[in-house]
Amino acid sequence: MPLRILIVDDEPSIRKTTRIAVETAGHSAAEASNSLRALKAIEEDAFDAAFLDLKLGADDGLETLAKLLLAQPTLAVVMFTAYANIATAVEAMRRGAFDFIPKPFTPDQIRGVIGKIEKTRVLETRVRSLEGELAREAPPVDLAPADPVALRAIEIAFKAADSSANILLLGPSGTGKSVLAREIHRRSAQRDAAFVTISCPSLSRELLESELFGHVKGSFTGAVVDTLGKVAAANGGTLFLDEIGELPSELQPKLLRLLQEREYERVGEAKPRRANVRVIAATNRPLADEVKAGRFREDLFYRLNVITVALPGLCDRPADLGRFAESYRKFFAVRLGKRIGSFSSEVTAAFVCYPWPGNLRELRNVIERAVILAGGPTIELCDLPEEFGAPPNSAIAVGARVTLDALEAEHLKRIVAMSHNLDDAARTLGIDPATLYRKRQKLGLL
Repeated sequence: MPLRILIVDDEPSIRKTTRIAVETAGHSAAEASNSLRALKAIEEDAFDAAFLDLKLGADDGLETLAKLLLAQPTLAVVMFTAYANIATAVEAMRRGAFDFIPKPFTPDQIRGVIGKIEKTRVLETRVRSLEGELAREAPPVDLAPADPVALRAIEIAFKAADSSANILLLGPSGTGKSVLAREIHRRSAQRDAAFVTISCPSLSRELLESELFGHVKGSFTGAVVDTLGKVAAANGGTLFLDEIGELPSELQPKLLRLLQEREYERVGEAKPRRANVRVIAATNRPLADEVKAGRFREDLFYRLNVITVALPGLCDRPADLGRFAESYRKFFAVRLGKRIGSFSSEVTAAFVCYPWPGNLRELRNVIERAVILAGGPTIELCDLPEEFGAPPNSAIAVGARVTLDALEAEHLKRIVAMSHNLDDAARTLGIDPATLYRKRQKLGLL
């Protein structure tokens, strides 16, 4: 992943020599001859590292070091000087320098310290990723499903993982699209670089554009410093665009440019920047329908839709439901320090009958709640949310001495009550919305 490096020295020959070493190593460089110009460069552009002379003409290099780090705390500053000694090196490192090179130096020394900076950045990225995973304290992910449709989808994802192709993950909310995206990255050639997530519906259009592409200082109210953005952070790695179907139309051509030309511009800046990112996008919307409705660009859809992976909902994966439930039960029992060894037969039956509109996310929440509330070694029906049992004051249940019409009416009422809308209820029941309407009319439910 190429670095942007600032070379600060009052000797033109040193700047030239250093620049050649930097650029032959595959990185880009800018120059400054004094402290004032270095600070101006830092304000106008974002840098990963700087080579800074300790004796900078009339300026003090150590004071310049402090100013540079104040302006950009993540900057890796390497000091070099003809007056090398242990005391100077210790003082520079104490003040935040990344490393120290004595003059005269060789191009190999420059390239060597750049290599150290690159390795450090990779390790920092991986540590942040691991910290995020630990913070979520997620249960183990089962990526070897028994359901043949889900298994085929995951096999396609893993076959495509090692390519640079864009991948589009489809499926209802809560089916594990973000988990699968992270696993694709882990199996890819970009695995040692960053995995960066951005949620498209989480911000306004203006803030989302800044979050995605970055901005320059003063480009809008509140833009007090330059920001690189998520695209720059993901350079050389994977950019995961969650809920891409909700990307504002104004940003769609800018994302298309990134995918086609590997170029983008920060907000408030006319200079094009390059980024080599692998894009994985996910949505719970039928993007083909969004294209037909004019809400999503057709050319962007085809750019994203190189490899499509469709994850089925949990209600369509009966072979996996029991395995997932057991995995969550074991995880939360250990995490909460409770001895809970099984589900009652009533709970198992309720799980099979329930439509699981929230999919795996809902299953996890239901079982975490049940483990917390369970008073014994077995999770009982009373430990589940109300929608899993019979409604209060209802005597109608499977096997009760009631007519088929009464049983059907009760079932329809429960399914409609727990569904997002009538179309969702019709899908759960396996009938079309018109048939559902007629049944409700016949049974007096309208």
